Amino acid sequence: MNRIAIIGAMPSELADIRNMLGEAEVKRISGFDFYINEYMGKTIINVCSGIAKVNAAVCAQVLIDNFKPDAVINSGISGGMNPEVKVCDIVISTEVMPHDLDLHFLRDYPPYCGIYKSDEGLIEMAEKVCRESGVKSFRGRVVSGEAFISSNEVKEDILERLAPHAVDMESSAIGHCCYLNEMPFVNVRCISDNADDEGAMSFDEFEKIAAKRVAEIVLKMCAQL
Repeated sequence: MNRIAIIGAMPSELADIRNMLGEAEVKRISGFDFYINEYMGKTIINVCSGIAKVNAAVCAQVLIDNFKPDAVINSGISGGMNPEVKVCDIVISTEVMPHDLDLHFLRDYPPYCGIYKSDEGLIEMAEKVCRESGVKSFRGRVVSGEAFISSNEVKEDILERLAPHAVDMESSAIGHCCYLNEMPFVNVRCISDNADDEGAMSFDEFEKIAAKRVAEIVLKMCAQL
């Protein structure tokens, strides 16, 4: 893979990646700033999509149309859902899906799919880099919705229905877009909070630590792909 795209939702999720990559060529297209670097023999394109699914989907399509990457990595921080997953662990998506939409509307109407599978090669590379870096990782389902989850009651409802490892606000939309474009995709997230009643406090404390950890993992992935 020679052209790899990285999408983050918030500037803080891309700050460390941009610092590590150094000075970039910047192209502004459809309201998004795409940062382009040559790194370890690869072309790396990174972009801040903005928060939530509409921003993420529009950004992913503009990225694919204009840069035609070989793969898309959705990088950032997220809330932990599985009880075994702890703050600062890495969750690597096996599949992504929305938690706030009846899948009937995706399964029985275009695109006739509501659960979007991650690329196995990208999953394995993320796991390999985590092992080499001494970072604990989990592979599992990641779900997305239009809200920051910081309620025990809401968390338990999502867990009971979908059994995810992590929750965020963008990955299902990016996975959906990549599915339609037949684009290899993976979501790599570092856990910043436990998506419970303590979620907002935990997020504020661990956001920068988690963002730096996942940035290091993702750039090591890019170098080895």
